[in-house]
Amino acid sequence: MILVDAGGSNSCRSRVWKAQLQAQLCDACGLEVTVCHYPTGCSQWNPIEHRLFSHISINWAGVPLRTFETMLSYIAGTVTKPGLKVRAVLKRSGNEIGERISHALMRSLNLKTDAVCPMWHYTLRPRNGSRQKCHVVCC
Repeated sequence: MILVDAGGSNSCRSRVWKAQLQAQLCDACGLEVTVCHYPTGCSQWNPIEHRLFSHISINWAGVPLRTFETMLSYIAGTVTKPGLKVRAVLKRSGNEIGERISHALMRSLNLKTDAVCPMWHYTLRPRNGSRQKCHVVCC
């Protein structure tokens, strides 16, 4: 299960998000993934907000984040006594502005919407015969 907010590149309306999730996680790893988007303004209830971002903010407090490299080093350098270790990678390509997903590609997704809040809750399953070698890193 993936819990995400309702805005930005992983918005519940983003066709690119769904297509990339299908190809790069479901098909590549053979995983069934349920996605639950928080309604607008409710991402504060996302456990990641409290368990991860607060520690990153403490780690870089008072530091001017003038470059991506500075920001990345502070994110990646975040650790806690209970054992949280953060891995961060700067992605400079992909998700290009104006990237379009065709109707045909959307129809090819193995996507099933949930009965409750179908726009915000859905499950993507691997398409038949699409399992490849997979490496997934989670926080």
